[in-house]
Formats: sequence, structure tokens, C-alpha cells
Amino acid sequence: MVLQRQKISALVITYNEIGYIENCIKSVEFADEIIVVDSYSTDGTYEYLLSHPKVKVIQHPFKNYTAQKAYTLEQASNDWVIFIDADEVVTEQLQNEIIETVNGPKNHAAYWFRRKFMFQEKRLRFSGWQTDKNYRLFRKSKVKFAQRRIVHETLEVNGTSGILKEKLTHYCYRNFNNYKGKMLCYGRLKAKEALAQNKQFSVSLLLIKPTFVFLYNYIFRLGVLDGIKGLKVCYLNALGDWERYLELRRLEQQEQKIPHLNTAPQRGN
Repeated sequence: MVLQRQKISALVITYNEIGYIENCIKSVEFADEIIVVDSYSTDGTYEYLLSHPKVKVIQHPFKNYTAQKAYTLEQASNDWVIFIDADEVVTEQLQNEIIETVNGPKNHAAYWFRRKFMFQEKRLRFSGWQTDKNYRLFRKSKVKFAQRRIVHETLEVNGTSGILKEKLTHYCYRNFNNYKGKMLCYGRLKAKEALAQNKQFSVSLLLIKPTFVFLYNYIFRLGVLDGIKGLKVCYLNALGDWERYLELRRLEQQEQKIPHLNTAPQRGN
């Protein structure tokens, strides 16, 4: 008995990814459909995707990473989904492993991918990333994105999980300003998460947590062995934590002002 070949949907979200999205899309052309949800890019990303014969592109406003990815997952026609970021590339070896895995006689509901991190065109071997792994391949019918997380989104999986042997290539560091902007954005979204979980700002956390994050990744997670690359990455990751607590303080101050405005005495008619 010949098993029917399983179809795969490749999903990506984008915002201003020219220079990276081209290789990303090329690496998932083995999939049966490619769907990209774009957050109104201004650098030509949308136009490139619109002209690509193998891509279905949809523009959708960005609220947060979890909401955007949940919306994108809804667009998939197939049960098996590979969901990658615009700055990630699926190697030929990983492509083959994905195809073999979904068409195997036994498989899990979701699979973790380990990633090879690239600092521009050079590999970043340490700096806290050496044990990183993410869900990237899964069955649409067996998962949902956890609503409690709005950044570094998490899947809730109804079933067992496996891990693939081949690594996904992640071009995490484009340049200093790009990576800095990404870390600051993550920090602000983490602050919103913290506020929703009733966590409070404290000066001690503002001073201690970023310092701890930097020293932990640079010293204990061997970022020092990555040279100047490790120094930059560890500093900017710590900067994201600094921004998280600054933003949490700003959000708390805004909340304190709103009740004050709402409790102003009403004039009688």
C-alpha cells in the first residue's frame, strides 16, 4: 500500500525584509503552498512577494507576534505547516528531513528545530544561543498559539513533540541598528506581557536584570568566545531587558493617569 504524500504549507510573516526574504522564499519552494502575511512593508518587500509566482501574499496590520502568526496559521490550506521567520533559511538537508518526516509512517504533532545563528555572514556559536530551539514544523489541527505570550510566541501542542536533526539557518544580525531596533521592540512587547500578568516595575529589576543577562550570556554562556560579535549581541540582548522595565514603568504611569481622568466629577443637567 502506497501512502499518500502529505502536502505542506510554508508560512512567513514580514515587515521590511528585502535582502533576506528572497533567500527565505527560495528555501521553502519545496512546499505545496507559500503564504506570507506582510505588515505593510515600505521597502519593496510586498511588491517582491506580489510578483513572485509561487507566493500568496496578504497584507494585515501588526498587533503583536502571537496575533500575527495565529492569523497567518489560519490561512494555511494544508494540515502540515512549516512556519519560519523572514531571516531564516531552510537548508537542502533540512528540506529533505522535513519531507521524510511528514511522510513517515509515524510522526509527532509538532517538531522542534535547532538553529544555526549567523552574525551577518559569520556564524555565532555561543552568546546564549547554542541551545536555542523553536517549534517550526507542526500539524495545524494539533496546535494553537498561546495567548499569554505576545513576543517569542509559544505553541500549545495537542500531542507529542519531536526534534529534527538538521538545523535551520537564522540570519539574526543584519547590522547594529537593525538588531537594536528588534531588541527594543521585543522589550516593549515583553513589558505589555508583564503588565497583563500584574507584574510591577521596580528600580532593582531595572538595574539588576539587564546586568545579569549581559554577564550570564557573555561570561557563562561563552559569548566572550564569539569575540566582538558576542560582545555586541550580548549587549543588545541586555538592552532589550533594560527597555522592558523602562516601558513597564511608562505603562504603569499611563494606567495611573486614566482612572484619575475617569473619576472627574460629572456636572448635573
